[in-house]
Amino acid sequence: MDENKNDQVSAEAGTAGEAQPDAAALQAEIDKWKALSRKNEDRFKQASSELEGFRQSQMTDTEKAIEAAKVEARNAALSEVGNKLVNAELRAASYAAGVTLPGAEFLNLSSFVGEDGNPDSARIEAFVSSLPKSGSGASYAQNIGLGRQGSPAAGQLTREDLSRMSPREINEARAAGKCDALMRGEM
Repeated sequence: MDENKNDQVSAEAGTAGEAQPDAAALQAEIDKWKALSRKNEDRFKQASSELEGFRQSQMTDTEKAIEAAKVEARNAALSEVGNKLVNAELRAASYAAGVTLPGAEFLNLSSFVGEDGNPDSARIEAFVSSLPKSGSGASYAQNIGLGRQGSPAAGQLTREDLSRMSPREINEARAAGKCDALMRGEM
């Protein structure tokens, strides 16, 4: 059993004795793999475009017309809903940023549509970030529970109003509180 412990200790000492890779070496390894990945992506894009070119050259006139109609229909559908998508993206981005958008009639929504017909998130984010932040003040009424608000005569009847009313109407107005200011002598 003592031999097993000695083997474990010497194995641990061997790994501890090896030089640990430093940060620069690790970063160099990461950069190498990123470069290889980008190179493979470029090769894939090139091969895909060559394949598409080959497919295009092998198509009959009818197949070419069908493909053109598909592309035209896709572009028409995207142009119909593109502005709605842009509007929705603008509202979502402005809400997340805490800013108020100007009215849709003041915006050129088509400027936020990318070449593919989809909303361009980069342009939307740049626009929303350029808008001024809304005031941090409360957006609800601050005069709740503070007592009488406004003029004491608001909604109250005057003596002239009472002179044109029947006794029954006067009693109804009194019950509704429309004669309170007159009865307190404020009018």
